[in-house]
Amino acid sequence: MNKSHAVIAALVASIVLSACATGQGGNSYSREQARTEQSVRVGTVESVRTVRIEGTRTPIGTIAGGAVGGIAGSTVGQGRGSAVAAVIGALAGGLVGSAAEEGITRKEGLEVTVRLDNGNIIAITQEADVQFQPGDRVRVLAGGGVSRVTR
Repeated sequence: MNKSHAVIAALVASIVLSACATGQGGNSYSREQARTEQSVRVGTVESVRTVRIEGTRTPIGTIAGGAVGGIAGSTVGQGRGSAVAAVIGALAGGLVGSAAEEGITRKEGLEVTVRLDNGNIIAITQEADVQFQPGDRVRVLAGGGVSRVTR
């Protein structure tokens, strides 16, 4: 693979994979969540635990990796050998691309356990974009199947 092909393939893969990243923190809202009603409950943080939120696993990483691997493999050998190398490169690239997407989009998170003022205890896992300590007074916002803990 010449340098220009390698640079183009790397740029395409990084752009595609970065597009997969979405925010799941207390301060992140999707377009669909904007301007929607949410219920608000208040409570006190009981405990906070660090967790890992797995990354996305969409076909995009597999396709991008497969394309890069196929291009790289096609430069090996000639004739049938080149075709076989392209197929093997595409398969290997797809596996690597899928794993890369999951790793790149993986986030550190918090499991926040809150005792609501009504006595119920709930736990919400979200990205670690806001730090909480036991004893903090917080708001729990819920709407559209999504909940978050905020200050």
